[in-house]
Amino acid sequence: MIHLKQPIVLSVQCNNVASPLFATAAAASSQHRQASSASRRHRSHRISCGSTDEAAGVSTSVTAKERPLTVTAIISAEAPNSVYVSRGFDDIQDLFGKTLLLELVSSELDPRTGMEREKVKGFAHMTTKDGTYEAKMSVPASFGPVGAVLVENEHHREIFIKDIKLITGGDESSAITFDVGSWVHSKFDEPEPRVFFTLKSYLPSQTPPGIEALRKKELETLRGDGCGERKTHERVYDYDSYNDLGDPDRNIAHKRPVLGTKKRPYPRRCRTGRPMTRFDPETEKRSSQVYVPRDEQFSDVKGRTFSATTLRSGLHAILPALAPLLNNTQHFSHFPAIDALYSDGIPLPVDSGASLNVINNVIPRVVQMIEDTTEHVLRFEVPQMLERDRFSWFRDEEFARQTLAGLNPLSIHLLTEFPIKSKLDPEVYGPPESALTKELLEKMMNGLMTVEEALENKRLFMLDYHDVFLPYVHKVRELPDTTLYGSRTVFFLTDEGTLMPLAIELARPQSPTKPQWKRAFTRGFDATESWLWKLAKAHVLTHDTGYHQLVSHWLRTHACVEPYIIATNRQLSRMHPVYRLLHPHFRYTMEINALAREALINADGIIEDAFWPGRYSIELSSVAYDATWQFNTEALPEDLVSRGLAVRREDGELELTIKDYPYASDGLLIWNSIKQWASDYVNVYYNSDEDVTSDDELQAWWEEVRTKGHADKKDEPWWPVCDSKSNLVEILSVIMWVTSGHHAAVNFGQYHYAGYFPNRPTVVRKNIPVEENRDDEMKKFMARPEEVLLQSLPSQIQAITVMATLDILSSHSPDEEYMGEYAEPAWLAEPMVKAAFEKFSGRLKEVEGTIDERNNNPDNKNRCGAGIVPYELLKPFSEPGVTGRGIPNSISI
Repeated sequence: MIHLKQPIVLSVQCNNVASPLFATAAAASSQHRQASSASRRHRSHRISCGSTDEAAGVSTSVTAKERPLTVTAIISAEAPNSVYVSRGFDDIQDLFGKTLLLELVSSELDPRTGMEREKVKGFAHMTTKDGTYEAKMSVPASFGPVGAVLVENEHHREIFIKDIKLITGGDESSAITFDVGSWVHSKFDEPEPRVFFTLKSYLPSQTPPGIEALRKKELETLRGDGCGERKTHERVYDYDSYNDLGDPDRNIAHKRPVLGTKKRPYPRRCRTGRPMTRFDPETEKRSSQVYVPRDEQFSDVKGRTFSATTLRSGLHAILPALAPLLNNTQHFSHFPAIDALYSDGIPLPVDSGASLNVINNVIPRVVQMIEDTTEHVLRFEVPQMLERDRFSWFRDEEFARQTLAGLNPLSIHLLTEFPIKSKLDPEVYGPPESALTKELLEKMMNGLMTVEEALENKRLFMLDYHDVFLPYVHKVRELPDTTLYGSRTVFFLTDEGTLMPLAIELARPQSPTKPQWKRAFTRGFDATESWLWKLAKAHVLTHDTGYHQLVSHWLRTHACVEPYIIATNRQLSRMHPVYRLLHPHFRYTMEINALAREALINADGIIEDAFWPGRYSIELSSVAYDATWQFNTEALPEDLVSRGLAVRREDGELELTIKDYPYASDGLLIWNSIKQWASDYVNVYYNSDEDVTSDDELQAWWEEVRTKGHADKKDEPWWPVCDSKSNLVEILSVIMWVTSGHHAAVNFGQYHYAGYFPNRPTVVRKNIPVEENRDDEMKKFMARPEEVLLQSLPSQIQAITVMATLDILSSHSPDEEYMGEYAEPAWLAEPMVKAAFEKFSGRLKEVEGTIDERNNNPDNKNRCGAGIVPYELLKPFSEPGVTGRGIPNSISI
């Protein structure tokens, strides 16, 4: 079933006289429009009786007697808040019908003057039904189709309008609906009225002449002038660098480098225009609330369930609230103490009412009342992987499996060159040769084959965090209570289709005082080697966890998508079909990103407090962006091919290198569905490649994505050229995939896999004992290796903060919009698009069943087996909460 975001009425009644809504213009106007149509190479705007919605009206008989028509405008809005400044004035205006001023704009020009027709105006008044306003207007019969409605809000505060219906003669079956879904500012904040266009989508060259100027003016408004500090009610989209993560005025140690420069490349974020700090003229001042364009902000439902305060202030408030209960540097003394977080919980003091309220408001799912008492505990839900097998995190099989079906299945790649060598400068970092030698790997393969044979047969794979992290090793080690290595992990593909870890290399670069250190670790055949192997795995897991959060998740989805949103709003009219295709994929993302800059990725934010890169976290994501990010390889098939995880056959189809690679196999089902939907949609509006190249708005949009949104990579040769229908489909598919499937795969399993933090530690706080071979450290390790592991894992406060954060970030809101579930009204207004969307929705429902079958097939050992969490991250639909499944249209959390 396809859900409607707004109820809409599209049917039109026919009779022998004028159609129920708006007679067309005179013959001269008709001739003008036909000539305009021919020059623009598109179908006539006029439709015949019996068809559905046209520009904003229907055809009428030109022989109809010229007489005014009474049109009733019904506006559905959010009922205004009862308490705010100037409410009394607004109430008085409501009584006199001065709430909203509507102006109807004809799609046609006046045939006598060649100018825009005079607008029809009318004031709307509040009705007895909450949130509903009504206006009566007298419209000339020759007015022509309504192409736009202008709205001026007479209130002293903004109002959220859901839709506007225009009804003629009380016949609601002929109602024409304008899907609004937008906040309309008060005229006292900004005198310019808002414009809302018809449901019918138009390429720029097809725009009805009566609304061409409005189309251009609206885009100019959205671009702004690039000056001044943005105000809350505004809808201005512009670019800026990431220069607001530091806070040197508060603490000089909170100064952070600007990202989005030649030295530190980065995607751009939305410009806020705040003044610069006193202590650093390159850093923008922080404020209690970060500007995002008004329509990008959360709905009331999202705001209540996710709560803007959750990231803005709530999570930070957890730390002082828990401070009396936990020691910031104290580790868990034994593993049963970690297990108790899910069984017994942490008792919250009865007299700490304020702290309890803070915690309960932020993470209500994990604050529970003890039965038969008035006491509360901080008790976490048992993560799914722990619930199924509490010891799985300790095993090599699960360590390897999660590289294909865990939180970060985007980093593993085929090993194609041997011996393994670093590409870093040996003068700075030391000899480039790896400690993972041919002899070592062949020994761990139990003599099954040589390294050369394994390479030829595509049996060796690697997680490589060596060169990307090695330059930061000494910097991170200067931070308190943390350490870092460069690492490489090599896996062998078994005959069963699973991966077996062969060896791990940990490396420390040379320094002025110490030589380079590196060592290979393998699964041990004695107790000492076995425990060193476990410690080495912990280091690799923390590397993978940091890379996942900072690159696979934040950078590749949140940060890299924001420029697409800005460019789309600046260059594509709301009437543009590409705007209407992409719009659902951008819902809430700018608000989420702004909140992340406030409390997650900022100086001294949650990421810096609880993840190993500390103050270098986002800087490190800039390094990864510079070295690895390419738009073309954000397409799932190209990503898999580039990592050697797939090859393209002669017929163009992909063949996976690892047959049972859950992220890839399920992801390709989603990717192919998205691409088919994009192709069907593009074919409705573009008849030829020339239509693509002659679309001025589309070309300006793609140019701006590259040259402004990703300005530091604008000259790269891999950018696709938007010069054909097929290339446009590919571009749109990449954006739609990244905002939906890619983000779902790396986000909604966070609590299930990392809610038990030993499985995905965010920091390792101690060097592996054999690095320095100090007698005291080795003696302690030999006596109590489990305690050394526990002391290396995150502290209590770090672990609980991350667990609470991941619980929030893994949750679906009750107003989530899942891909293939909700049809935009404009899609339903075009029969061919509606049919294409129905096919898309049907395909995604089939994907649900296919994934269930795969998860129940015992041959798929990476997703089916004793205690294994089935791979459901790319199942399209979900209920609210922490479910580990569901693909929203957008990066909505």
